[in-house]
Amino acid sequence: MKVELADILSCENREMSEQVEIELLSFDSKLGQFPIVRKAPFVMKFTNEENRRLFIQGETEITIAIPCDRCLEQVERAFSVVIEKEIPLEKGSPEADTDEVDYMTGTSLDVDQLIFGEILVSWPMKVLCREDCRGICKRCGASLNLRECQCQKAEPDPRMAAIQDIFNKFKEV
Repeated sequence: MKVELADILSCENREMSEQVEIELLSFDSKLGQFPIVRKAPFVMKFTNEENRRLFIQGETEITIAIPCDRCLEQVERAFSVVIEKEIPLEKGSPEADTDEVDYMTGTSLDVDQLIFGEILVSWPMKVLCREDCRGICKRCGASLNLRECQCQKAEPDPRMAAIQDIFNKFKEV
């Protein structure tokens, strides 16, 4: 969703609140595509402080389905997004030259791009369906959380494979 801020940017010390909706259906990044399960409209507050700075404030919660890092089961992860941004409006200020704001185009604010950046910053390093997740079997791919598989558990040391072959050849039946 794009919010037009021309009115607030043209008037000094003006405040405005607007209810916005997130139009994102999924979170797409280099990590993959993750569906957004729950999102709700929320109120954003915009404040022009003496034509020097634009303050953007808002708070919402978004739930995204992410696969477990061990067993690949979908896990619903809630992200509490708190937006508190300050954009310098003066053209010659050093802050305006160094800050790169990709969610503002002219006088339009791209709410989806702003939310995307906030989620990206708070993305978890590891997602588990539960603390004691056992993952999947390396051989058959069965989820070890649901059942035990019949695969051989102990993997022999590959350096000892030749000796293991000798023992298997002379094994008595």
